[in-house]
Amino acid sequence: MCHTPRYTKNINTRHLMITPTFTEAQQQIAQNVLVWTNDLCNALKQNYINDSIRSHERYLITEPNSKYHTEQIEELKKGISDYDFVCESGRKYYKIVMVNNQRSVHAFIDKKTGEVYKPAGWKSPAKHVRYDLRLIKDREYLQQNADWAGGYLYMR
Repeated sequence: MCHTPRYTKNINTRHLMITPTFTEAQQQIAQNVLVWTNDLCNALKQNYINDSIRSHERYLITEPNSKYHTEQIEELKKGISDYDFVCESGRKYYKIVMVNNQRSVHAFIDKKTGEVYKPAGWKSPAKHVRYDLRLIKDREYLQQNADWAGGYLYMR
C-alpha cells in the first residue's frame, strides 16, 4: 500500500494580493479620465465626419454631377475634415475644444472624477453634471450618441 503524505502547509496569500492605496486608485482614475476624454474627442470628430458625409450625399441627390460634393465625400472618408476636437488641460477640468477657423468650448470634464459638464462659457462649466465617464453605461452612451454640435449635453 502506497501512502502519500498530506501537506498541510498553509500558504498565506494575503501578501500576494496587491490592493491599491487610495491615492493610487485616484491616480489610476485620473489617467483613465484622460484616456476617456481623448476617446470622446475622437467620437465627436467621427460624428462630425459621418454627419458631413450624409449632408454631401443629400446634395448629390439634387446635383448628381457636383464635383465639389464628390471631392468632399472622398476627403471625409479619408478622415480629412475642417473640424477637430482637442483636449486642453486646465487646473481642474479638461476642456474639449472644437477647432475650425475659430475655437469654441464643447464640454468640460473634471480631471479627478470624470464628470462631464456642458460649458457655461469659455472659462467655466454649467452647474449640473451631465454624464460620468467612470460609469461604463455613460461611456458607452457617449461613444454612440455624442454629437459634434453638443445636443447631448442639454438636460432631459
